[in-house]
Amino acid sequence: MVTGNIFHCRKNSWPPEEYISRNTLQLFDFDSAAPPKQAWRRKLNSHANILKEFSITFKEAIKMVRLGIRLWSYIREEAAHGRKAPIDPFTRESCKPSASQGVPLGGMGSGSISRGFRGEFRQWQIVPGTCASSPVMANQFSIFISRDGGNKKYSSVLAPGQHEGLGKANDEGISSWDWNLSGQHSTYHALFPRAWTIYDGEPDPDLKVSCRQISPFIPHNYRDSSLPAAVFVYTLVNTGKERAKVSVLFTWANSIGGISHISGDHVNEPFIGEDGVSGVLLHHKTAKGKPPVTFAVAASETQNVNVTVLPCFGLTEGTFVTARKMWGKMMQDGQFDHENFNCGPSMPSSPGETLCAAVSASAWVEPHGKCTIAFALAWSCPKIKFLKGSSYHRRYTKFYGTSERAALNLVHDALTNYKRWEEEIEKWQSPILNDERLPEWYKFTLFNELYFLVAGGTVWIDSSLPSSNVKSDQDPPIKVESVDVKVTEAEVNCRRSTVFEHTSTSGCNGSTGVGLKQNGDSTIPQNKGSINHFPHHLKLRDQLDGNDDVGRFLYLEGVEYMMWCTYDVHFYASFALLDLFPKIELNIQRDFAKAVLSEDGRKVKFLAEGNFGIRKVRGAVPHDLGTHDPWNEMNAYNIHDTSKWKDLNPKFVLQVYRDFAATGDMAFGVDVWPAVRTAMEYMEQFDRDDDGLIENDGFPDQTYDTWTVHGVSAYCGCLWLAALQAAAAMAQQLGDKFFAETCKSKFFSAKLAFEEKLWNGSYFNYDSGSSSNSKSIQADQLAGQWYTASSGLAPIFDEFKTRSALRKIYDFNVMKVEGGTMGAVNGMHPNGKVDDTCMQSREIWTGVTYAVAANMILAGMEEEAFTTAEGIFVAGWSEEGFGYWFQTPEAWTIDGHFRSLLYMRPLAIWGMQWALAIPKAILEAPKINMMDRILISPATFSLSLTETRVRKIAKKAKCFGNSALQCTC
Repeated sequence: MVTGNIFHCRKNSWPPEEYISRNTLQLFDFDSAAPPKQAWRRKLNSHANILKEFSITFKEAIKMVRLGIRLWSYIREEAAHGRKAPIDPFTRESCKPSASQGVPLGGMGSGSISRGFRGEFRQWQIVPGTCASSPVMANQFSIFISRDGGNKKYSSVLAPGQHEGLGKANDEGISSWDWNLSGQHSTYHALFPRAWTIYDGEPDPDLKVSCRQISPFIPHNYRDSSLPAAVFVYTLVNTGKERAKVSVLFTWANSIGGISHISGDHVNEPFIGEDGVSGVLLHHKTAKGKPPVTFAVAASETQNVNVTVLPCFGLTEGTFVTARKMWGKMMQDGQFDHENFNCGPSMPSSPGETLCAAVSASAWVEPHGKCTIAFALAWSCPKIKFLKGSSYHRRYTKFYGTSERAALNLVHDALTNYKRWEEEIEKWQSPILNDERLPEWYKFTLFNELYFLVAGGTVWIDSSLPSSNVKSDQDPPIKVESVDVKVTEAEVNCRRSTVFEHTSTSGCNGSTGVGLKQNGDSTIPQNKGSINHFPHHLKLRDQLDGNDDVGRFLYLEGVEYMMWCTYDVHFYASFALLDLFPKIELNIQRDFAKAVLSEDGRKVKFLAEGNFGIRKVRGAVPHDLGTHDPWNEMNAYNIHDTSKWKDLNPKFVLQVYRDFAATGDMAFGVDVWPAVRTAMEYMEQFDRDDDGLIENDGFPDQTYDTWTVHGVSAYCGCLWLAALQAAAAMAQQLGDKFFAETCKSKFFSAKLAFEEKLWNGSYFNYDSGSSSNSKSIQADQLAGQWYTASSGLAPIFDEFKTRSALRKIYDFNVMKVEGGTMGAVNGMHPNGKVDDTCMQSREIWTGVTYAVAANMILAGMEEEAFTTAEGIFVAGWSEEGFGYWFQTPEAWTIDGHFRSLLYMRPLAIWGMQWALAIPKAILEAPKINMMDRILISPATFSLSLTETRVRKIAKKAKCFGNSALQCTC
């Protein structure tokens, strides 16, 4: 934990005065119109560099040629069935990636639209698993200003006109608009989920304009955070001596990105709603039988603001008013005709033509006066349909119904509730922003990395509504095996409540509390509704939410690796969900707990070796929840057989225990305990020499899936030690004393073997093999210790070994790479040369760097921690960096080539925040000392109970009312 202000040298590193004059800031110092002091900033005239994609070396290409051939064949096979392979390195987007991203729009799980820092709407992910990265340039805000009886006029699109396709002569489309904004005096300020664009005298020197973008991403609010809506509040300040008529125009194309605007049969419809909310509905008929989408663009009419609409205009000569004529009308009148509200739905558009709509809000601003104009955008796509037939309703339909016309109510509520949203957002962010101990770059990077929970292809469904799952007749059902009751030695009694009581004697008890007694052990204090032990920053609101059903949640590994809830990566990212939306995090863990106990016997070809295996093995944690039929067809990843990976099962046990300890949710612990035991028992097969320690199998059987491991590895071995400790602690708290003692016994033996085989006096070797990189310094070698400390468990190693290894990583993996300005390289030889054994060993992984920094904080190395993490900021987010803001990649190389933009793992920065503020529930949780007297024979290393003992316990045990435990007696 940071104990003092050790970062004074970084204070005021991004002073807003360098971007906006003090006078302008003072003019906007009301109604949240001014950007916060701690924000990511960029001038609108900043050049959006084209990003450099990674390439493999000749040596790597030779090693991967067979995999490449098989992957190419698999991609073509999927394409023949109308599907996109989850990993496709051969197909490039037509729009080259550039340093142009900004804060995305909307809440979580209902589709997302990003907005670049220069104002363009891009990165469309309305349909799950598809991403159209190109901007739709007709979607713009524009401004028209008239002064002195019309003698002074200004007009411009409120975005710099530095885009391809603009400037065509005699164009009837958007090139005919006035693109007069240079961006030299306009700045963008981002603090997710809000952003501010300040136009400091552009295009009118005497008009200051602030546009504030607000989305309903509100921690612990499981209703509003699911809403597909965003608000844009324009604050106008007239510094001139003349009254000004100002009209702000919002134009929107009937499109979901890409070429969808020309598919035809789209309809626009004007509306006048309640509370002065007026605008246009744009009904989009999605191609290829995908669910339709309806957009709503609207503004609030007030006593000072007049709202008019043009329901239809086009970009070429045709049946609609053209974009040129629409612009001319605004130049002349500053508004549209009021009769346009009465025209009703338009005729469906023809294939090949683009249908757009416009909403204008006009107001008079007195000399030295101020005025506010509010616009909103909402979209309604209530039904999700995955490619293999399963369909669901999105989370927001629980509150707004399943009609696409819900967009009208969504846009209305956004305009009437956004001030409350902002109050809740500011209440959440203020304690961190006001913490003087923390560097500024960390504060805004911490919040801005959360962009991925909106823009990372998230899906949030309402599990209470029925779904129509259409399965292929050729697909055999997934077998979910009955759960053997291997939970406790003591008798357990059935209760209908999801909270249970476990005592040393039998008998139903109607108490609503949780009490644990263990044969003479001291009683754990009763947990009265979990309120006293619920972490202070996991919010009491979660406990008081009347409806515990928060639906089911998916998010992609990345927009280039399209697999839902990739678990080895969720291990790093999950701190954000646990801290901000703990109920979602617990539900994801429940999904994986069910998956552990299931089996899918369908044959799959694994591309790395070309061999076949079954899709999902019982006892193995799946790599992911699927791609084209999530929850029903897991393990979309098919490069390796992940049932043989050594990190997935320990990561499951560690995450479950952390979540169990942090939330104090005993019902959750009971629900997932059978899966935890099964996951631990499954790993027995990988202990080849009965020393208690698992071994790797000479291929990349871990999250580093091109980096081969031989024998015992620092990464997987440390995760295994931590999992033994976590399983023992959880077993003890749930009353499964035998299993707790068994894990403790195994831990004692495994730890001795681990240190003997890997510790070299200053760090743990990469593995115990004899390859050229076996002695490499792996940045992630203490991942298990990170989770142990994050969960309140005792350290795995003594303090000297932990700090020595972290110091070695800092000195070599961090500081020997461009002076510590790029993050931590994954592998480094002890001679100070980067390990180039494979593509991944020479890469810097952004999320792993944040995880290493979190580990350093927990070890009391705060200064090293923030220096390490600052390298990701400098390389990825700063002006002198590579331009990866709001699209943080999985990895980059020392020369700045990226791999996999918009990636899940960088959410691990919230692991740093977790380390800075460990929840009270974890700090006060019962401790388990792994070195306590072992109550069973040290030679009893098997985690599995004998068959006789299983039957005996099953006879004595009774099931829990609403848990996943199923009695087989």
